[in-house]
Amino acid sequence: MDAARLPGTNRPEQVVAHVDMDCFYAACEQRREPALDGEPLVVGMGYESGDAHGAVATASYEAREYGVESAMAISEALERLPRKVDAVDDPELDVDDAGFYRPVDMEFYESVAADVRAILREEADVVREVSIDEAYLDVTDRVGWDGVEAWADDLKASVESEVGVAASVGVAPTMSAAKVASDRDKPDGLVVVEPGTVREFFADLPVEDVHGVGPVTARELDELGIETAGDLAAADPERLDRRFGERGREIRRYARGEDERAVTPKGDPKSLSRESAFTEATDDSATTYRRVNTLAAAVADRARRKGARYQTIGIKVVTPPFDVHTRARSLPGPIDEPSLVRRTALDLLGEFEGERVRKVGVRVSNLDFSAGEQASLGGFGGESGDTADGTDDAEATDEDGQAGLGAFADEADDDGGEDTGGDVDGTSADAGAVALPAGQTTLADFR
Repeated sequence: MDAARLPGTNRPEQVVAHVDMDCFYAACEQRREPALDGEPLVVGMGYESGDAHGAVATASYEAREYGVESAMAISEALERLPRKVDAVDDPELDVDDAGFYRPVDMEFYESVAADVRAILREEADVVREVSIDEAYLDVTDRVGWDGVEAWADDLKASVESEVGVAASVGVAPTMSAAKVASDRDKPDGLVVVEPGTVREFFADLPVEDVHGVGPVTARELDELGIETAGDLAAADPERLDRRFGERGREIRRYARGEDERAVTPKGDPKSLSRESAFTEATDDSATTYRRVNTLAAAVADRARRKGARYQTIGIKVVTPPFDVHTRARSLPGPIDEPSLVRRTALDLLGEFEGERVRKVGVRVSNLDFSAGEQASLGGFGGESGDTADGTDDAEATDEDGQAGLGAFADEADDDGGEDTGGDVDGTSADAGAVALPAGQTTLADFR
């Protein structure tokens, strides 16, 4: 090995920055309404002013102090944090313990994100955008390690002064370490992990902080006596392989600071998918139907915003312990039809009604980014793909607590590059669609 090459990295002295916007939706609303700055603020998906429907897409840090979390139903959020306007008229409510609610405005958020991306492209030779609110930057040829902290500080200042939103930045020799670093000092944080110190940086962190480890995998690791990233780094790779397959070895490498991935720009994805794991395996059909309904809406919305039509619609169902089943149906040609994604996903899910399920996912594939004529909905059919390979996809939580259509901090675009997540592991994913009425317990109720 080249003596100048840092072990476990793609290039000698590689400098990778991960930029993650803090509470991005809420920050955009605060930019639009400066009076909301510093106030408890909830942004709701499927929410309209004055009602109690929908789910929390993101909550400001002030709102989180009241227990409001992403993917929580708006009705539950209102129990913890009433609306200011309601508190003014209700003597039983304390206006000082109330907050503001706003509906998601994706067009506005996309415009703000475009302004941020323009700055990132000016500051780095290579930018990999992985979602509306985060990106990896390779600045190896621009910034040496001696000047990287000042560079990152200037980058943060430029984003805040020119765009009006705050970003947290992590810098490290690898992508996985940079991502973890960006989350260590939120909000408005800056953490630099220099070459040779990555494993030390990880050592005392909870194991779920390692890239690719969500709450479900963390619990499995805890059963093996692995509680910290340092424990994971020192674990027997054969033991991990037996329990988790190749992914076990992968997360061990990340905990050791070993990550060969290079920052590469993303082309058009081959597929778009969203996945969500349950905290505990469930055989409650209503729960799995609601989750798949939400994921289907999220995937269809992302496809529409990316200008993609899809020819294949599929689901993924993981049953205990880690048996992966996939089902898919294909059309004669590409379409953009969100209601069909929902109906098809729920139809495919019907095969697993009553089974214990620990994770579900929805995917659209065979994407077409041209502006051709949409295929007819007639002739729909064809079912394929059932696997049980004993593995589980990479799990990731939304560090910034933001949920919604395409807004989880990690997205799972299958673009031939790395899978950076897309799993809302251990949380309810109901922020991706309007909350469903209570009492729906059969598949027919969702059609």
